[in-house]
Amino acid sequence: MELKEKLLSSFMAFEERIDVHSELHDVRTAAIKNFENKGFPTKKEESWKYTSLNAILKNDFTVFSKQENAVEFNHVKKYFLHEIDTYKVVFIDGVFSSNLSSTTHEGIDVCLMSSALTKPKYKMVIDTYFNQIASKDESLTSLNTAFANEGAYINIPKSKVADKPVEIMYFSTGNEAALMVQPRNLIIVGENSHVQIIERHQSLTENPVLTNSVTEIFAQKRAIVDYYKIQNDTLEANLIDNTYVSQKQESSVSVNTFCFGGNLTRNNLNFYHFGEHIVSYLNGITIIGEKQHVDHYTLVQHSTPNCESHQDYKGIYSDRSTGVFNGKIFVEREAQKTNAFQKSNNILLSDKATINAKPQLEIFADDVKCSHGCTIGQLDETAMFYMQQRGIPKKEAKALLMFAFSNKVIESVKIPELKQRIAKIIATKLGVKMGFDL
Repeated sequence: MELKEKLLSSFMAFEERIDVHSELHDVRTAAIKNFENKGFPTKKEESWKYTSLNAILKNDFTVFSKQENAVEFNHVKKYFLHEIDTYKVVFIDGVFSSNLSSTTHEGIDVCLMSSALTKPKYKMVIDTYFNQIASKDESLTSLNTAFANEGAYINIPKSKVADKPVEIMYFSTGNEAALMVQPRNLIIVGENSHVQIIERHQSLTENPVLTNSVTEIFAQKRAIVDYYKIQNDTLEANLIDNTYVSQKQESSVSVNTFCFGGNLTRNNLNFYHFGEHIVSYLNGITIIGEKQHVDHYTLVQHSTPNCESHQDYKGIYSDRSTGVFNGKIFVEREAQKTNAFQKSNNILLSDKATINAKPQLEIFADDVKCSHGCTIGQLDETAMFYMQQRGIPKKEAKALLMFAFSNKVIESVKIPELKQRIAKIIATKLGVKMGFDL
């Protein structure tokens, strides 16, 4: 049975076994009908022109894990930011792990999406926010909405600062020959509030995994959200990450995406402005090799005056890897005094590596500062020669140049321990030991 047919046939059984609001039934039904009509995206769609899911969809994915699989903390400790104390919302094969998690309801809510969807005390919040900013038209987002049940629910009330970062962790154990999971996260950050969030999907096996994730982020007036996505998975893991961000007046949201591993990774990142003096940051570093494929699709929709957005994506590609950057800045007629900037800089270390870049500007206002740029090249041979002349071995010189290339994005990380962790991952990817701290 093809995966699409398996998902459609599983939908009724899924709804029968979960306890949901009657209102949510209509949302799910509309979503599954949209997925049934559209199916999985293909390269015939402009936004998927350079990314094909055909090879992945040939796997016989299990839609729901048949049994729970316990994981000891010592086996997965290295994936957590264990140098500091954090809240943790952890899932194993799509099922919440209370042993590995550290949630809270003291002043802020860091808990489970399934609880928020089913408990009456959360009904008003769910009715206000759930599925309000996520696309009703995009087929994979619709698929996730139809099966939305488990994930992280984070609600930071007005004038609250989360006292420590939040880690959202998804582990796949290989309990199934091939597994598909569909986490759904809802994050609400109230007026004058601040939170730092780290998200990671990690396979502990060589069995194929397909993750179709959707995250909705709502930043109210003057809220600050720092979001970090660490993507350093195995070569059998596939991730489709859909993130939707709604910003109100004077809010600041940064989403930093670090792609180092996985078979195929598709990051769909969508920002929507609903107020003046908003600032959005979209940063990314991609370092991949072999036949890995990473696709960044971004949209920033400026609909109000006096707002800013900054996109800075760096890519380093070796072997037969493929990178895609498809970024769009959309400035509506009312969005005067907009400052929007977009950069995609890439280095190809192999003549068989590929980068497809398509920066786009659609501007309907006449008093704006908008720019976009894309560069594709190789390491500076002159700089390499200069460093080697001063006793730096070629391998280390090459690594230093690549560190310098990506340093601006690394500097955007506001959690020192996470910055050090990312620097170490980059050093490992480059095959060197760095004798300095960033």
